[in-house]
Parts: sequence; structure tokens; C-alpha cells
Amino acid sequence: MKGRNYMKKQLSLLAVLLMSSSLVGGLASCGDESSSTPAPTPTPTPEQSITPNESSTPEQSTTPEESTTPEQSTPEASSTPEASSTPEESTTPEDSSTPEDSSTPEDSSTPEDTTPSRPVYGDLNFDFNQEVTITLYTSMSKEGYGATFDSYLQKFQELYNNKIIVDHVRLGGYDDVRDTIKTELGAGEAPHIAYCYPDHVALYNKANAVQTLDKFIYNTQADENGNLLFGLTDEQIEGFFPAYWEEGKAYGDGKMYTLPFSKSTEVLYYNIDVLEAEGLEVPTHWFKDDEGLTPETSMEYVCEKLKAKYPSSYPLGYDSEANWFISLAEQYGSPYTSATGEHFLFDNEVNRNFVAKLKGMYDKGYFTTQEIYGGYTSALFTNDTDSSKPQSFLCVGSSAGASHQYPDSGLFEVGIAPIPQVDPANPKAISQGPSLVMFKKRNQQEVIATWLLMRYMTSDINLQAEISMGSGYCPATELVFENDTYMEWIYSAAGDSEEGTKALSVKTCLDTSDMFFTSPAFVGSSDARDQVGALMQAVFTSQISAAKPLSAIIDETFKYAINECKEGQN
Repeated sequence: MKGRNYMKKQLSLLAVLLMSSSLVGGLASCGDESSSTPAPTPTPTPEQSITPNESSTPEQSTTPEESTTPEQSTPEASSTPEASSTPEESTTPEDSSTPEDSSTPEDSSTPEDTTPSRPVYGDLNFDFNQEVTITLYTSMSKEGYGATFDSYLQKFQELYNNKIIVDHVRLGGYDDVRDTIKTELGAGEAPHIAYCYPDHVALYNKANAVQTLDKFIYNTQADENGNLLFGLTDEQIEGFFPAYWEEGKAYGDGKMYTLPFSKSTEVLYYNIDVLEAEGLEVPTHWFKDDEGLTPETSMEYVCEKLKAKYPSSYPLGYDSEANWFISLAEQYGSPYTSATGEHFLFDNEVNRNFVAKLKGMYDKGYFTTQEIYGGYTSALFTNDTDSSKPQSFLCVGSSAGASHQYPDSGLFEVGIAPIPQVDPANPKAISQGPSLVMFKKRNQQEVIATWLLMRYMTSDINLQAEISMGSGYCPATELVFENDTYMEWIYSAAGDSEEGTKALSVKTCLDTSDMFFTSPAFVGSSDARDQVGALMQAVFTSQISAAKPLSAIIDETFKYAINECKEGQN
């Protein structure tokens, strides 16, 4: 996967800023279809539609993957090459040598440019004149960027002459989306498309309910002007951040199950004023004894000095114990889980050692966590006025939560940096935030309409830009760097206001995108995450004694966590 050069975009915009007092466009241009950014693929006219109207019924456009009933495989349904194409069976040129598969301008004009990285699939049958309704589940609110998103849903419907209607259902949070779909799958139902995390998809896959995306992504059918009707262009594919793209294939079989929508990572928020006053550096690694690294730049050292100066404080607040464990395991190159074979690998010497080190820091009062404190530690970080409550001067939390990290009083400036590393030369940070998953349906009109919505949501750069600015999440694609308004917003980044802090967090996330990783997804991966988080909390709060030394506590806690994970699979 190639990535665009973000630094080139930064330098290009910087040159514009130096030469001009203002950038082209305003916030309104983000959603203006007349802007310089590429517009979505225009709706083909009936003449451009590659399938006759009589071929648009569900029975006439099914594929073996969805053909679960005899009615869906009648002779009529396979009487034309289009209707009989089977993506799963046509992944090699030998299987897809029909004229229809090579009739697009891209294929016929420069066949030598076709590379193995873009597999060949059969044609899709879709009637652009037939009305279809699809259901989308998200956790967006109706206000703020949720309202912005709804305006783009309206544009999507208009793009297809209101023949594709989207029923947008809002549920409370990511887990609410998962639990609702889990219940619906038990009754043989599901939405067409939904927000998801990798472990959610693994759960849905247990019911064989997830629609793979390869046949849509790489489809080469085009209109008379050469615009792809269904597939993603090479530029769009290469525009996705590599880690986000690879997440969609993290299920052990190499197939694409999801596309990224908006993403986040963990970042280190720090009180610039306090660190400067104390002559402390922003920590770049974890422990004072990290080999080959300066003790003064460690989190342990900085917390030690802050605790000495502010005894009632928790110098560091860390929101997610689970993320901390998973990130440290990745940074150390130590096993955590595997999608195949033995799933639960986190009980090993390296992981036990770093948990023991963190326990030592906890016992000295250097940090607290969300579960131990009883709420997001941003409340400690932003507390600069109430002396009756503890303070933190460093906070590791979601990059998408930056607006909660700016103090209401505005009494200090917020700095944002990547999280500390085990090896700063090989940095790692967890990738989070919602992707999109499609569900299998018998009606292929609905399936293809759902894909068109997914393509729009993930590749329309104006939508991606506005959602990022409104939510504080990172966009899924580097192509948003072509949006001048978005780049102007990124360059407004500064920790001296709530909006500036949000932009600074996104900029930090974008600048460090090469660090991102995702954990293997399988049925039970969410249990592993829960258990390592509980493990950290249990060790931190345990009481060491002569009868029960730390080594015994760690041994017992790790073994219990592994057993709980395995029990959850029975």
C-alpha cells in the first residue's frame, strides 16, 4: 500500500500561506460540489446503466455467496453473462475472461498496466432506476458533526436521484451498535451497514453474516466517460492510510471485510506551563532504565519530579488500562493474541515484567487510571482551579477526545505528543475508531446500493474533511489533504483554545500515522482486551506482603486472565 507524502502537502500549503493572506474557500466550500476536490461518481443515465431493467430483480443478480435458496439460482438468473458472474469463483484471469470483464476503458486501452494487486472480478448487476432503501447504524448524535453527516446523506441520495434511500438509525455507543446487531442476527435480521470495531466483525462473522468487499472495491465497470460505476480508483485505494486499510483484512483469510470511516489513536496530553516551569521534557519513553535512552526523558522520571513538587497530584492519568497493556506488548514486540491457532498469548515473561514495573510506579503515586479513579482522567488534567481535588499534568487518552482536554478556565496551554515508546526509533500506537461493515442480503439491489453508500462515506473527501473537523477524529484517507479548508484548519492547531486543541490532536494523529497498529480480530478478542485491562487494575491495586510477593500476585493474575479468556470460548 502506497501512502501519499503528507509532508509534501504540509510544505505546499505552507508556501501558499506565506504567499497569500488567505486560502481559497471557506468552511462552506467543504460541502460545495463546485469545489476543486473530485466530486463523487455521477449517476449514470438509463442509457449508461450496464444492466437491462429486466435483469435487476434479486433473483437475476445473485451470486453464490448470497444464493441460499433455490429461487435464487433459477435458470433465468443465470441466462446472461452478467447474472452468472461469481466473484468468488472468478478471482483469476482464466475465470473472468468474458468480454464483459475487459470492456472498460482502463482494461481495453492499457491492458499491460493491469497488475496482480488489482484482481479481476465479475460484473455487478444494478438498476439505477429502481428505488431501494438501506439501513445504516451509527452511534452519532443528531447534533454537531452528526447533523453535518446527515446533510451528506442527503447529498448521496440526490446523487442517485433519490432512488437510494438511507434510513440512518442512531444507537447509543459502539457497544450498543454491536449488541443490537448481535440480537438481530439471532433473529435472522441485521442492518445493511453499520459502524464496527474489528472484534465486532469477528463476532458477526461467526454467524457468516458479513459481506466481503473485494468484488466491489476492484470492480472495473465504467460509464461511457470512463468513470467507475462501482469500484474504487487506484488513487482512492492508495489514499487510505495503510494501517486503516490493513485493519479491514485482519481476519486471517486475506479478504477485505471493512473500510475505515474515521479513526483515532492514543496521544499524550501535557500541561505546557507546568513542564516548562519545572524544567522537564515531554517524556518519549517509559522507564528510567530503558536501555540506551536518557532517564530524564522517561515517563517514570518526569512523574517522579512532578510528584515530589505536587505531592497530592497524580502526575499521569491513563484512561485505558487495556490499551496500555496492548500498546506496551506491541512496542516490546511481545505476543498478545493471534487470529489463528492458540489465540491468547499474553502470559509471557516480557509482559509480566512491564506490568511489574508499572506496579512500582503506581505504588509511588505516579499515576491513576480511568477504572481506578472512577472516571475519565481528563477531569484531573483539566482541574487547575479546585485545590480540594487531585490534579494531573499528563494524560494519555483518545486523540478524538481532545475537546475534553482543554481547561474551561483556559489557565494553561495544552501540548500534545505521541505516547511514550519502548523504542522511539520503532514507534507503535494503537489504531481505534469506527470502520464500516456490510451485511449479506439476498436482494442484490440492496447489497450494491449499500456498497455505493460505503464508497461515498469513505472516499468523498469533503465529507471526510468536515467529519474530521467536527468530531476530532482522523479522516480515513490522505486525499483530504487536497481540501484547502481542511489544511487551513490543521494549520490552526494550537493548544490555547478548545478548537485549536482539537485540530492539534488531529494533526498529531496524522503526523504519526506510520505508528499505528491493530490487534488480531477473532471471536474472543474482545474478551482478551477486557481481561488484560482487568489484569492491570488488579495488579496495580493489590497488596504486596511477605506471604504474597509481587511475583505471586502477577503469576496468579495472568493465569486467571488466560483461563477467563478460554472459558469465554466454551
